[in-house]
Amino acid sequence: MQGLRAAAEPTRLRILALCGHAELSVTELVSILAQSQPRVSRHLKLLVEAGLLDRNQEGSRAFYRPASDGAGAGLGQMLVDLIPEDDATLALDLSRLERIKEERSKRAEDYFRRFAGSWEELRGLYVDDKGVDEALTQIIRECRVSDMLDIGTGTGRVPRLAGDHAGSVIGIDNSRDMLAIARANLDRDGLRNCQVRHADMYRMPFSADRFDLITANLLVHYADDPEAVLAEAIRVLRPGGRLIVVDFAPHGMAELRDEHAHRWLGFSEAQMSRMFDAVGLEGESPTYLEGDPLTVCIWVARKPALPANDRVPATEAL
Repeated sequence: MQGLRAAAEPTRLRILALCGHAELSVTELVSILAQSQPRVSRHLKLLVEAGLLDRNQEGSRAFYRPASDGAGAGLGQMLVDLIPEDDATLALDLSRLERIKEERSKRAEDYFRRFAGSWEELRGLYVDDKGVDEALTQIIRECRVSDMLDIGTGTGRVPRLAGDHAGSVIGIDNSRDMLAIARANLDRDGLRNCQVRHADMYRMPFSADRFDLITANLLVHYADDPEAVLAEAIRVLRPGGRLIVVDFAPHGMAELRDEHAHRWLGFSEAQMSRMFDAVGLEGESPTYLEGDPLTVCIWVARKPALPANDRVPATEAL
């Protein structure tokens, strides 16, 4: 009943519909709805309390999207679906939303243009992106993913690859500029089952056993403590779930430490196996993608499944 009461007000129903098309901030909703910020914030608070929207804090800003679980998730989607396609108010709101998306895209392109040179220089040192993407996508597809997490998502490359092969995907990064690019990319691709959040890879804002697949794509070589990153990953990985680490094999390009802030000059199979063992992961055979001079390696590890006597019977889990 709380959800129905919250959605009964016309503006709140408009907000539900807009957030169903894109993750939006208060400022963006104020621009679309042409209402005051206090009023919009009050509507959002009621929708969150009713379980119809999720709120993700990102520094001084908060972003809102449809609830991902609970009774409110299904109710919110049902109410949005009932809005007639020829509704004049919704059509106007969506046209304004398109302008918001275009502004996001322009800001992302401006930022990317400023730093594209250094990224392209690094990409030229290893196997082409297409080869890495194809190998990673194949593994994701075989995993039959329900809930996926991408650590250090950057421009949202992995969520974009996984969006058609997973129930839901969350990408996290500690750079708000990168997250702006990722949001613009996900908007452009229309991947509503994907979202990005600002978060610390050492202390992620998720409960234990949340995801059945976690990826870390060309991230671990930046970490001061790679083992701590893996330990935090296994905390939020479900028993039986997989972790995919994409990174460089050992190399001697010490200049990458100064020019690209690399903390580690690649990882050997023995190093990665030791870290997997230390955090309780069971490693599988890695895949090597030869490059010149950098070789990319894809390591896959599984979190051990719970013993049969520790599993919750299906009747008790309902």
